[in-house]
Amino acid sequence: MGGAVSGTDAQDAVTERRLHPVTPLRRAWAPVAVIVGWAVHDPDQAQRQLTRLTTTTLLIGLAVLIPAAALYGFLTWWFTHFAVTDAELRIRTGLLFRRTAHIRLERIQAIDVTQPLLARVAGVAKLKLDVIGADKKDELAFLGAAEARALRAELLARAAGFAPETAHEVGEAPSRHLLRVPPGVLAVSLLLTGATWGTLAAAVVVPALLWSATHSLWTILATALPLLGAAGASSVGRFVGEYDWTVAESPDGLRIDHGLLDRAHETVPPGRVQTVRIVEPLLWRRRGWVRVELDVAGSSNSVLLPVAPREIAESVVARVLPGVTVPAPTALSRPPRRSRWCLPLWWRGQGLAVTDAVFAARRGLLRRSLALVPHAKVQSVRLTQGPWQRARRVADVRVDTGANKTVTARLRDADEAAELLRGQAERSRTGRRDALPDRWMA
Repeated sequence: MGGAVSGTDAQDAVTERRLHPVTPLRRAWAPVAVIVGWAVHDPDQAQRQLTRLTTTTLLIGLAVLIPAAALYGFLTWWFTHFAVTDAELRIRTGLLFRRTAHIRLERIQAIDVTQPLLARVAGVAKLKLDVIGADKKDELAFLGAAEARALRAELLARAAGFAPETAHEVGEAPSRHLLRVPPGVLAVSLLLTGATWGTLAAAVVVPALLWSATHSLWTILATALPLLGAAGASSVGRFVGEYDWTVAESPDGLRIDHGLLDRAHETVPPGRVQTVRIVEPLLWRRRGWVRVELDVAGSSNSVLLPVAPREIAESVVARVLPGVTVPAPTALSRPPRRSRWCLPLWWRGQGLAVTDAVFAARRGLLRRSLALVPHAKVQSVRLTQGPWQRARRVADVRVDTGANKTVTARLRDADEAAELLRGQAERSRTGRRDALPDRWMA
């Protein structure tokens, strides 16, 4: 989870708390999941074992399995504790092998509250934490819905520098509603997305071709089901996940609420956004719609707006990146015409603009994507040039960000690229020197 630290006796003398009493129901499924996983892995053996069972044996097995699963869920809940100290969130878990995680508050990138469907019915929620250096989100599941929000507010207050004795009294920072994506607009935007129709077409055409070649039902099912699943995930799945998308502004960042079945309450932390991408699919352009995506260091937050008019999207981007104005399409310079031999036709979709605040690179002809990288977030800058590019006297300029992502300005004139390399290195040093510290506000 987080980095381990040593504490004093005073830090150890903190009040430890348990998760919500419904948590054992979640943990009790683990033994059942092991059996189901074995059955899926070896279905023939599972079927043979099942046919050998008599009614008496089956009832005895259930009489043993159900109490064992319940006991496992109870014990894992009983031996799980968490506590908030002056500098960290401490989580102790483990039934046989004890494990203690120390999550430093200053290393927390984001704190989200999520409520799966059954959790909403039970009135509980998960608290998910993005931590620098962690491969996945740490979580506390489950807490009472009100307790989860109160704990989130306390952790943010402590991270913002409030005294421990007052942090729990600060409460959640007030927010101001900015926009809501209507369900009808979201549905139309998904219907106008090429990926939706592409996967549906593949789900129809590919199985038909395989049937004509093999006449094997199992081959058709093995091919069609994943394709239909991908089509559902890119259409129905996205609609369910992005339903009722709401954005609000607060001192601790932009708050995002979304979800039809599983409700999520996420926060885009201030000052920690590495890259903003404005995506414009071909069929959205007549309506003036765009999608806004994010790269946040150490966080899985990736979408700021699933669909919105360009003017509104740019106003929200200005709140995520204060002082940044999105360059107009006419302000983006294309690569020289001689670069068309390196990337026929698609070279026209490339563009570049460097302002006082950001490095902006565009790519894509049918699905345009404009990436904005604040100068202060550039970790390194590189110039790359293949043999064909050297023959055409062009080069690529790549900037690496703190989110382990790279934004590339492709096919620039070789002299321009060399000047960009020198100038961007200086702009990055100046930007980091003048940038505000990445701290939570409250």
